[in-house]
Formats: sequence, structure tokens, C-alpha cells
Amino acid sequence: QVQLVESGGGFVQPGGSLRLSCAVSGITFSGYVMSWYRQGPGKERELVARITTTGRKTDYADSVKGRFTISRDNAKNTAYLQMNSLKPDDTAVYYCNAQLLQSMYWGQGTQVTVSS
Repeated sequence: QVQLVESGGGFVQPGGSLRLSCAVSGITFSGYVMSWYRQGPGKERELVARITTTGRKTDYADSVKGRFTISRDNAKNTAYLQMNSLKPDDTAVYYCNAQLLQSMYWGQGTQVTVSS
């Protein structure tokens, strides 16, 4: 059974930081491109960051460039999203995604709330 379990969300003040984790089981983690998506209140789900299987290449949404960093540890079957300088607009449910060709899996999401 494939499982993607996100953790690390919570409440933080503007300017603060959070680190999300996505623990993956049931698939060969190192073979999957890993991504983080988010869906804010009243908004569509959007891609936040993506990392290749080896971790050598990353891509980011313009809105998070320079503030967020995606990484992965293939030995631990875990992907991460380090979020710094958080803004209220970053408030959303953050989802972990694993994709290999047509195979795609999602986590259940973790809530991030940025507010003073």
C-alpha cells in the first residue's frame, strides 16, 4: 500500500519558518519525482516546488523562489520543504506528490497558517 504522510505544518507568524516532511512508503521512492503543491482558501491547487529523482534539479513557483527550498533524502524515503520568510498568502493546505510517468500519488495534506 502506497502512503505519503506529510508532517510539520502548523501556525506561524509572518516572517517565520516551517519545515514540512513527506514520508513515503510502498513505492521505490528514489524513482519518483517529488513535488509539493498547495491549496489556499478559495483557490485552486498549485505547484509550489518540484525535485528530480536524484535531487540535482529543482523548480519553484515564482511566488516562493528565494524563500522555499525543496530537498529529498532517498535513504530515508522522505521529501522536505523548508519554508522561510512566510507570508499570510502562504496559508494553505500543503500536499506532497510522487510521480513516475502515469503513476501519481498524493498525501493527505498538512495545514500551514501564517497570521499575526
